[in-house]
Amino acid sequence: MIFLEKSEEVEIEISMEPVEEAVAAALVHQEAPKDADLTVVLTDDVQLHALNLEWMGVDGPTDVLSFPSDEIDPEGGNRYLGDILVSLQRAEEQAQAAGHSTLAEVQLLVVHGVLHLMGHDHAEPEDKARMWKAQAEILTELGLGNIQIRD
Repeated sequence: MIFLEKSEEVEIEISMEPVEEAVAAALVHQEAPKDADLTVVLTDDVQLHALNLEWMGVDGPTDVLSFPSDEIDPEGGNRYLGDILVSLQRAEEQAQAAGHSTLAEVQLLVVHGVLHLMGHDHAEPEDKARMWKAQAEILTELGLGNIQIRD
């Protein structure tokens, strides 16, 4: 199950259905277990800044953070993949700079986040190539083949 939350502090409006579709497309592409759960939180720069500093040691906001998990829900037995947090403020700025919608940027960021939850990384060139290829395939399936994440 995909759990979606939007922070009340953020005034940017976003349609949740296409965000959920992007997450679902990434999960299918990555052949995630059908009963896997994850959470996506659409929030602001303040929260992403705090988490980025605490977990990554970077004193500044970022667009997306993923926190992988491999826990099993003791009640339902579902695998919990982890959490993805997206700064809607950063997504809106990046979308304007790239010339596409904020929604398209959020879809890109959640796909990127799911790939991290599924074990992808982009620290090494060969890993990055695999991740960017998977990302491009998923975005193309969503009709967003012209959207790319920036380094």
